[in-house]
Amino acid sequence: MKVSELRPEMKKIEVTVKAEEKSEPREVVLHGDGRAHKVCDVLVGDETGCVYLSLWDESIEAVREGACYAISNAYTTVYRNSLRLNTGKYGKMKEAAGNFEVNTTNNLSMKEL
Repeated sequence: MKVSELRPEMKKIEVTVKAEEKSEPREVVLHGDGRAHKVCDVLVGDETGCVYLSLWDESIEAVREGACYAISNAYTTVYRNSLRLNTGKYGKMKEAAGNFEVNTTNNLSMKEL
């Protein structure tokens, strides 16, 4: 699948992306468990477009800007009217080979939903 094909509420997504830009992690407290967690948004994409990937806790340190990753069993959500790619607890993300430039002009997270 290509990034430009992502739509809200998709499941079982398999996509290879490059990490373009990583935000500073911020701390949030979840209502469900009441504990503090770190969350970070990473702009990831391929030659067709880009989208924000939400990373939590330990997975934040595993991602480097400029590296490519094969993501499997991911899903999309809409957060504050913005499309997001998520790995969740069942998704997998591993470093992969890739030789492409990210199309940042087609940012799916910035399009009105």
